[in-house]
Amino acid sequence: MKIAFYTLGCKVNQYETQILEQQFSRLGFTVVDCGGDADVYVVNSCTVTSSGDKKTRQTLRRFRRAHPGAVTVLTGCYPQAFPEEAAAIAEADIVTGARNRADLPGAVLGFLENRQRVVDIPAHDRGEGFEPMSAQGFLERTRAFVKIEDGCDRYCSYCIIPYARGPVRSKPLEDLTRELEGLAREGYREVVLVGINLPSYGRDLGLRLLDAVKAACRVPGIRRVRLGSLEPELLTDEDIAAMAALPQFCPQFHLSLQSGCDRTLKAMNRHYDAAEYRRIVRGIRSAFPNPSVTTDIIVGFPGETEADFEQSLAFAEEIQLAKAHVFMYSPREGTRAAAMADQLSPAEKERRSARMIAATDKTRDAFLQSQVGRVEEVLFETSQTPYGIEGYTRNYTPVCVDVPQDIRGQLHLVRITAALGGRCLGELAD
Repeated sequence: MKIAFYTLGCKVNQYETQILEQQFSRLGFTVVDCGGDADVYVVNSCTVTSSGDKKTRQTLRRFRRAHPGAVTVLTGCYPQAFPEEAAAIAEADIVTGARNRADLPGAVLGFLENRQRVVDIPAHDRGEGFEPMSAQGFLERTRAFVKIEDGCDRYCSYCIIPYARGPVRSKPLEDLTRELEGLAREGYREVVLVGINLPSYGRDLGLRLLDAVKAACRVPGIRRVRLGSLEPELLTDEDIAAMAALPQFCPQFHLSLQSGCDRTLKAMNRHYDAAEYRRIVRGIRSAFPNPSVTTDIIVGFPGETEADFEQSLAFAEEIQLAKAHVFMYSPREGTRAAAMADQLSPAEKERRSARMIAATDKTRDAFLQSQVGRVEEVLFETSQTPYGIEGYTRNYTPVCVDVPQDIRGQLHLVRITAALGGRCLGELAD
């Protein structure tokens, strides 16, 4: 029996798909690429934007047309946030949410036996715990993403995720340690701790994110520990200092900015202002040698004036980000921002997006140039580049080295010699 998975969205979704693949494999299913023939097709959905929902529906319809006899499954955030809408998608034989992944194999086996459609989307409960899950391996052989937190209670005015993911809940430290020990035995050198609202880790267990970082750094064989996206105001000076003292911790911080304008941040229901963000970035740069700070920025939020945008643009230039993902605001049904007045036109959002991208591309180039001449440790990952084998430094700078031998999965010191085309070039220095 063949099963294929199509995953939309974040690293947490990708991790959860990996868990599903392992569950089905243990039952005798063979996991195949979703571009080929399979008996079961699973769409693990993302609902951050309405365009994500549209892509989910289109994908299910494509699978149904191409493979009319196959079982089609819809799971993940979309049905959890909009259960009635998801249940109405006729192309899905099985519809489940983001909470009951462990029940999905049983639902598929049941459908294969009786061909009775299944819609099972249990609602989140305030007291629910972290769903037990442990990854055994990933297709990307050098870096493992490990989910340690689920849920969010920040309720940003543009975001549906708190409704899709429920309350904050955390992976127990003993489970995290056991999972990382297994990944280390599989040969993984680097792990990335991820979550829906990662800095909230441990609130339900009497712990903090720093406890998870320390636990990961203690696992023999794990040479590098990274963090996923962070809400900046939840990162304290004490956290930064403690992380800087851990040799395994990588100084790469993805701090979600969204806007550099305080008026817009307040409308977004973000829980910091530009001054606090600036202070946190300065603290990171003071505590770590050669760190990188990356971010997400939304342009064209409802009510964002030209002056607001200029303020946000100037702040992004001032902070000198290593990289920024720029998004045009997209109204999300079910959020407060979707009903706000003064929605901007698509043309205006596109204009502002182009200016923000141009500005942050310049700060990206300046950051890459600042790496030239340095000798940095690089974990090599892929040979699919025109400049040789590519890997990443501790601060997540992409570096290519042209060498005849296959050094994927290996750590090497590299002298960075140039910055070109959004990456750095270098030569082995060890």
